[in-house]
Amino acid sequence: MNEPDKNPNPRNPAQDKESATHFGYRTVAEGEKAPLVREVFDSVAPRYDLMNDMMSVGIHRLWKAAMINWLNPRPGQAVLDVGGGTGDIAFRILQRGGGPVTICDINEEMLAVGRDRALDQGILDGITWINGDAENLPVEDGAFDFYTTAFCLRNVTRVERALAEARRVLKPGGRFMCLEFSRIAVPGLEALYDAYSFKVLPWLGQLVAGDREAYRYLAESIRRFPDQETFAALIAEAGLEQVKVRNLTGGIAALHSAWRL
Repeated sequence: MNEPDKNPNPRNPAQDKESATHFGYRTVAEGEKAPLVREVFDSVAPRYDLMNDMMSVGIHRLWKAAMINWLNPRPGQAVLDVGGGTGDIAFRILQRGGGPVTICDINEEMLAVGRDRALDQGILDGITWINGDAENLPVEDGAFDFYTTAFCLRNVTRVERALAEARRVLKPGGRFMCLEFSRIAVPGLEALYDAYSFKVLPWLGQLVAGDREAYRYLAESIRRFPDQETFAALIAEAGLEQVKVRNLTGGIAALHSAWRL
């Protein structure tokens, strides 16, 4: 007679791996990451744009200008800007004559900052603000000419799912454009960049935003995000085509462009 299975529901190591993800250098359950990320951005939202200036010595403005130049938006082209709660990319698109823009951000605090900034700049039309998850966008299939995102996708739990959503919401002929921190491509720069990221950046976070740990996470999340080539392959696997990459400032950041054909 066979002995009963002492463990009728054995754990599958592959399932364990699938149910875990990273939050910076920590391993957490997939369901824990989004609330942790939300907590980070709740903390830094009021000074997020100021910190961007301080973190990059203003260079992020040049990166965003390069993004808009490559995107080359036109009037009447509908844009979905994912993770753009403070409005920085959307405002630039409107200034170039593009839009309308729908901003989708999972973080209400970031959206509140963006709405206030829009009012301060007298921007009353051309932007719709919605609260939503990059992995489950609350918009219809094929609704947008452009999908843009800046410094967002490294914070999502499942990058592959977010990319699949990007393809879903684009019209045939629509364009995907992502600005994200990436891997250093200049010899000798990496050691200096690491020292800045893990020593200076958390100190600035404490000084300006009162949150050292949030900016330690942001530095760690950059290191955990796929490099340029790996991310390009993920974009292609999601069904987007003609993937191209442009390094910015020696690979500290990179632009990825692709199309839904």
